[in-house]
Amino acid sequence: MTQFYSSLLARADWLLPTLARLIFAGVLLFYFWVSALTKLGDGITGLIWLSDTAYVQIFPKAMEAAGYDQSQLGAGHWLVAVLGTWAEFVLPLFITIGLLTRLSALGMIGFVAVQSYVDIFGHEVGAKTTGAWFDHVAGAAIADQRALWVMLLVVLVIKGAGPLSVDAAARAMRRSKL
Repeated sequence: MTQFYSSLLARADWLLPTLARLIFAGVLLFYFWVSALTKLGDGITGLIWLSDTAYVQIFPKAMEAAGYDQSQLGAGHWLVAVLGTWAEFVLPLFITIGLLTRLSALGMIGFVAVQSYVDIFGHEVGAKTTGAWFDHVAGAAIADQRALWVMLLVVLVIKGAGPLSVDAAARAMRRSKL
């Protein structure tokens, strides 16, 4: 039995990263894309000149202090908002197709950490939304759900994208040229 199990594991090395990417795509890809879409301004320039909603979501206390007038915020606020919005589109896409997967997953871990910080301290969500580990309630949006998101991303940081990915295709092309 041990030999069978070892043999199965050796052949199934592709399974964990492939399932992690599939689950990420099914659960989180559109979550992040819909969130990013709410931040875009009008037309094609909306990718650079974001809506007021973007600044309220990302910098709630700064926007409140500025009377909800984004023009009162500095260039640093603009840069963080634009790069954060682009990250919400690009990083989930890269993870889904398996491109620069380890780096993209690491970026998403940072993104989720910042997102959680802003939700807790910027939007001041309540204790029920924040939740706590080991509290017998498994549905808190931040402590529970985001811990699972990060665990999924950690798998990708450690294991990579797996064989069904752009990363694997690029590796195969590089090997064939050597």
